[in-house]
Amino acid sequence: MTCTAAKERVKTMDITSYTIEYIQDPTGILTGDRYEYFLDIDVDEDDELYSENGIKLRVLYYKNGEDERILNYHFVESHSGNILDFALDEVEEKKVSAFCRENLSQAQE
Repeated sequence: MTCTAAKERVKTMDITSYTIEYIQDPTGILTGDRYEYFLDIDVDEDDELYSENGIKLRVLYYKNGEDERILNYHFVESHSGNILDFALDEVEEKKVSAFCRENLSQAQE
């Protein structure tokens, strides 16, 4: 499912659109639900994260009752799919987590 987001400010990044998919657990071993987000982001040209080819943030998000959190994430160059070696700072991670939590209902419809 592809959705357009109102520009959500994440420090030096703007989330412009996203996709979200529910990840099936074929074994039934894992507890809780997992979702994969691909957040399309815009960054300033002078930001070290900037790429002419565009940047996505791939987020693996977990929900089990009231427990919701980011399990893992990677910055990915849109054109090539190459994983970029960058990390979110604490404030950015909280904002991305809040964005995922607020938009989780899109995958549950």
